[in-house]
Amino acid sequence: MLQRLLASAEFDEADIRCMTAAYEAALALLRLKNRDDPVTEVIAARIIKIFQSGEHDPPRLCARALRELGIPLPE
Repeated sequence: MLQRLLASAEFDEADIRCMTAAYEAALALLRLKNRDDPVTEVIAARIIKIFQSGEHDPPRLCARALRELGIPLPE
């Protein structure tokens, strides 16, 4: 899902690696294996938006995306 959204934007390889790491971490935390689940697109879009606002640290990017979506981080 993330790759599809990134295809329409201009990011370099380092940017894509950063966002992919955050996205994969978010899906792992939420135990989402089905990449066709609509929530994965919402998470991907939020990660891209936050990345574009200046956050480039994958763990913080992941945590902020989940927090902004109102998804509690698993303990």
